[in-house]
Amino acid sequence: MVLALALPLTACGSGGDSGGGSGSPAAVSTPTPSPTPTVDPAAYRGALDTTLGPLDKALRAVDRASEGRALERALGTASTAAATAAGGLETADTPDDAVTGNATLAASLRDLSRSLADAGAGEGRCATSPRVELGSADGPRRVREASTTLTGLGYPVRLKLPRTEKPQHRRLGNGAFVKDARSGGLGRLTVKNGTDSDAVVSLTRGKKTAFTVYIRKGASTTVRRVGDGSYTVYFTSGSDWNSSKKSFTRDCAFEKFDDTADFRTVQVSGGTQYTVLTFSLAKTIGGNATTSEVPESEFPS
Repeated sequence: MVLALALPLTACGSGGDSGGGSGSPAAVSTPTPSPTPTVDPAAYRGALDTTLGPLDKALRAVDRASEGRALERALGTASTAAATAAGGLETADTPDDAVTGNATLAASLRDLSRSLADAGAGEGRCATSPRVELGSADGPRRVREASTTLTGLGYPVRLKLPRTEKPQHRRLGNGAFVKDARSGGLGRLTVKNGTDSDAVVSLTRGKKTAFTVYIRKGASTTVRRVGDGSYTVYFTSGSDWNSSKKSFTRDCAFEKFDDTADFRTVQVSGGTQYTVLTFSLAKTIGGNATTSEVPESEFPS
């Protein structure tokens, strides 16, 4: 007698191993840990204050400085401080959300450093005020923009940018004397300014200036009581007269007439003869006077 043994069969998935359990084995997932901030925001805020502190002090000194050498020195110091602060930010440990803003601020401080240096480099008599130069520079504007971005992220940027000025348009009245050292005489000089700029004319004998007179564009003036002698006639033109520098600050030109202006007084029968001269600053056809450019340092004060 043959006995048949029936064994239950368990279906297995294709390619899978047979096992004692039923169904597919469950996948095991490992939780991903939350990222740890690379830099403490509070530490970055402290580093920001430490890095920018010396620059803020230097910028406040620029704000207080008087026009002239004091302002030029303050601008040079602030330019160096801005470059140093930029280097400090470029190596600072920065939170992830401030990386871009920090880099932008560092770049803007380098722009500010150049703007401060350029504003303080105005040399000579024909130089715009450093505060005017700074007011039209890109550096301060970029620093303000970058500071606003970082401050909005919760990282205050404490910098007080120095005050600036808009371009000025200062003028003297037509015929006003910038300098008057006339000793008396009968000579008479008329100057006609047919150019598009105000002008200042100086008459000198040797190193001594007899007088310097202001003539507005399109106007003329007459100077009387010019003493006898042979004078060199200098003239400068431009816009925005700076009385302290005795020079225009924009579009300057410095020239002199190649021929001297000779004034003579002689006694003749029946009276006295004296010299009356007229100079025109506009180029005219048939004019009989030539001019030459001169360095601004040679223009009489």
